[in-house]
Amino acid sequence: MMHSARGRGLRWAAVLLAVPALGLFDRPVSAQEIDKRVLEAEKKRIAAIDKARPSVVAVISGGGSGVLISEDGYALTNFHVVAAAPPVMKCGLPDGQLYDAVLVGLDKIGDVSVIKLLPKKPGQKFPYAALGDSDKCRAGDWSLAMGNPFLLSTDFTPTVTFGLISGVGRYQYPEGGMYEYTDCIQIDTSINPGNSGGPLFNMDGELIGINGRGSFDKRGGINSGVGYAISINQIKNFLGHLKAGLFVDHASLGATVRSDFEETFASKVIVNALIDSDASRRGLRVDDLLLSFSGRKMTSVNAFKNTLGTFPRGWRVPLTFRRENEKGATEDYSILVRLMGYERQEIKSGKPEDNPTPGGPGPRPAPAVPKGDAAKYYEAKPGFANYYFNKTARDRLLAEFKKNAGDFAKLRGNWGFAGKAEMGDKKRPVSAEVRITDNRGKEGKLDEVLGIFDAIDWRVEPLTAGAGAELRSPPDSGGLLVALYHYRQFLAFGEEGFKQEFIHGGVEPFYLPPPESGKPDFKALRRDCEVIRTNLAGVPAKWYFHDGLLAGFEVSVERDEDPCEVYLSDYKDIGDGRKMPHTMQVRFADKNYATLTVKADGYKLEPGK
Repeated sequence: MMHSARGRGLRWAAVLLAVPALGLFDRPVSAQEIDKRVLEAEKKRIAAIDKARPSVVAVISGGGSGVLISEDGYALTNFHVVAAAPPVMKCGLPDGQLYDAVLVGLDKIGDVSVIKLLPKKPGQKFPYAALGDSDKCRAGDWSLAMGNPFLLSTDFTPTVTFGLISGVGRYQYPEGGMYEYTDCIQIDTSINPGNSGGPLFNMDGELIGINGRGSFDKRGGINSGVGYAISINQIKNFLGHLKAGLFVDHASLGATVRSDFEETFASKVIVNALIDSDASRRGLRVDDLLLSFSGRKMTSVNAFKNTLGTFPRGWRVPLTFRRENEKGATEDYSILVRLMGYERQEIKSGKPEDNPTPGGPGPRPAPAVPKGDAAKYYEAKPGFANYYFNKTARDRLLAEFKKNAGDFAKLRGNWGFAGKAEMGDKKRPVSAEVRITDNRGKEGKLDEVLGIFDAIDWRVEPLTAGAGAELRSPPDSGGLLVALYHYRQFLAFGEEGFKQEFIHGGVEPFYLPPPESGKPDFKALRRDCEVIRTNLAGVPAKWYFHDGLLAGFEVSVERDEDPCEVYLSDYKDIGDGRKMPHTMQVRFADKNYATLTVKADGYKLEPGK
């Protein structure tokens, strides 16, 4: 009895010592109060587990884990979980049922994949986890990991572990060009083989990361107390691309940086080298001091890599840098930078080994043709994880636009509009007229675009490949006439008008034109838009949709140069249920070329076949 009583006393002493260490109390408390508050903390923890558990997925085909993020069955997991699995796979949920699932999108660099579980009956809604804000995570916060370690969840009920967030903003170097973990969350919450792709939750049951890497004992493969989760805020940036069935590419800046340590050990991030890139065109130079990147302070190379790695190729992000002039004074500059890609994109030859797809180095083996009812949700196409979902996303977006702006499919003849323009430094309005002549079927003739600005005529044949400077007309516009021809093709012909490419391009930030003076507030100017990517006669374009309408587009008539940017606003009815923008702001190389205002009856859109 003495031994038993002594044991109970030691246990109570341990509780008394441990509770203040957990931060539950900041004053001496009685045994009764300890019991009450410990029970309340336990109750909250169990409630978070009960809230999150139904969303946890056992990825049977890949031997890993996942988590549902929408009621229609979209789920996150690791790329390395599904990399060797067939495109149609089996997944289990805590309801004890086995579901068919299909691959949707892949991010091999960031080690993320989106899959979609298929309902067993029409209208079935899946339980899903709410997405948290991983930027709010701090070292010392509690976290919950759930999943399928060592494939123990044979009844699909996930294993739950509980532990600390050990660090944030960690960087894990890539392995063979893959699995680069940037800005990731370090945890001592136990994860083991089989937990890969599973969720990391905060104590409110919100999803803050996807578990993927860990440090393991070499002999037993057991976690040694260090695990890493991909932050959910990084995944949010790629989610639009992944749900559109794409292989995604991460970003590079087109510049290398170094840390410059002072005596105080505070670090400065200095531009070390530049290549031909948008960053250099926007004015970034060697020896410039980076102050912030996408709103985050740059204090080290690690901070730079962590921030850069959270963005997809092609995104535009704000960057602030400081430069010292010849007199020793400093000045700060804020710019928007288009990010380059992480993976090599150039086609070097006709040899397959020289032409890697966005899915990985070298030719990817053709996936096995799936069988069964789920097979109808998978369509193989080079450059896509699953082309079925890209077509679905593209057609949904275009149907929404048609509902809001009308159907232009019968207007395939000549187009024109007239109005006024304020051009560059000319603040006075000048006359503006654009005519697009359709010459299809006329032997030896190509379509033509005529632009008349301030009584000066400019004419181009937009389908002439390699026309060089002619396609950039008018001068300093970046190719406005070609851009307007693409606009007519997009509205009137849709996919039929772009034989080379007409795909959903995911989600990107779109920035409204900044004011001509003063420091731009890029956060206020940003609109997150779904994107359609097109290519016509070797000229690529991006089309940005917001709130069901086309907010703007950019057309690149010359590779590795700035595009012509057209911003659309002031939509008005033009008859027959159609709406067209009556204000077009045209920018090139961060400068306003013109603001075009179309007259009330200025659109002349002719029918054609």
